[in-house]
Amino acid sequence: MKNKISILEIKKFLNKKGFIITKKKQIKKYENSLGSLTRTFLTSLVVILFFFITPLLIELTKGSIIFTKDFENNSNNNLKKLLKNPNQKLDDGLDQNFLFDDVLQYDDESVDTIRLSASTIEELFKSTNYNLEDVRKTKLVKPISLTLLPKEIKQIENTKKRKNLFIQIILPLVIKENNKIKSDRNKLFSILNKSKNTKSEKNWLNTKFKQYGVLNKDLSTLKVRMDEVPVSMAIAQAAKETGWGTSRFAQEGNALFGQWTWTGKGIRPAGADDDSTHKVMKFKVLQASVKAYQRNLNTHSTYRDFRSARAEFREKGKKLDSMILSEYLDKYAETGKEYVAILQKIIIQNNLNDFDDAKLLPSSIDLESLI
Repeated sequence: MKNKISILEIKKFLNKKGFIITKKKQIKKYENSLGSLTRTFLTSLVVILFFFITPLLIELTKGSIIFTKDFENNSNNNLKKLLKNPNQKLDDGLDQNFLFDDVLQYDDESVDTIRLSASTIEELFKSTNYNLEDVRKTKLVKPISLTLLPKEIKQIENTKKRKNLFIQIILPLVIKENNKIKSDRNKLFSILNKSKNTKSEKNWLNTKFKQYGVLNKDLSTLKVRMDEVPVSMAIAQAAKETGWGTSRFAQEGNALFGQWTWTGKGIRPAGADDDSTHKVMKFKVLQASVKAYQRNLNTHSTYRDFRSARAEFREKGKKLDSMILSEYLDKYAETGKEYVAILQKIIIQNNLNDFDDAKLLPSSIDLESLI
């Protein structure tokens, strides 16, 4: 039998011939070391590039000014300036060209006007379990929108009964209008918080600029003007201006807030001077009167301090206070501070603050849309 040749002898022979034999395990170790070094280098390169490029991207993003987050930030900063300095050019100027177009359009489209008697309305409220005591407890209001006031309301001798009927009629109308404004306000903030907006969103913004008479498409001004009116304050003003629904302007023209006009439809005051050209605005339905009233408070320069005070409540995250905000309505009537005192007395005596946080239940149409 031939002698076996060991691995060691083979290695010695190959070494003499100039060959070098290494273990395979050692080669893998070398390759692993090389791969680890490469990965470390690449990772370091990525980190360096990230910190180098990020500041450039931030600066580039800041340069984008078309409906970006910067609009929200800028409008917030401008709003704070407005609150600190009333002389700031915010909520300033008014484009009246399209101010009440949507109000008049709504009024023109309202064709189903039915004047129910006071007794019929009372029966309607009773059959639907709509009463103010329940509203004060549950904060829920039945969505009953009447188009006209009953003529017999002035014949109701019981003062409390007459007042309650008036409040029941006006309350859903005011909340309904506030809900629309609240919805628009939420949409506005949604648009401002987007980095890019659709064409329809930009068109919507342009429409709102017109409705609120905003000059130069100033978003800060739109934020200040597009806001709710406290329910208790609105009801108190309607009660004062109409004598709890008994005035000629309310009965003949659905004028709940005694707004003046120098053009278009209106009712001439009986005691007006011969050279006076103003009239009291006339509406086909009560809801249009509420819409016009809120648009008036939200846009007219006379009520700029009211809007500024309201914006301060919003800035501090506080609930709107009608007793404080009504202080800024001294120019609504010629009697000035006396007018404010009467409004506040109406609010207190009739506990109207109970309705400030009331919610309007969905109407049957709203419910059908959810099915």
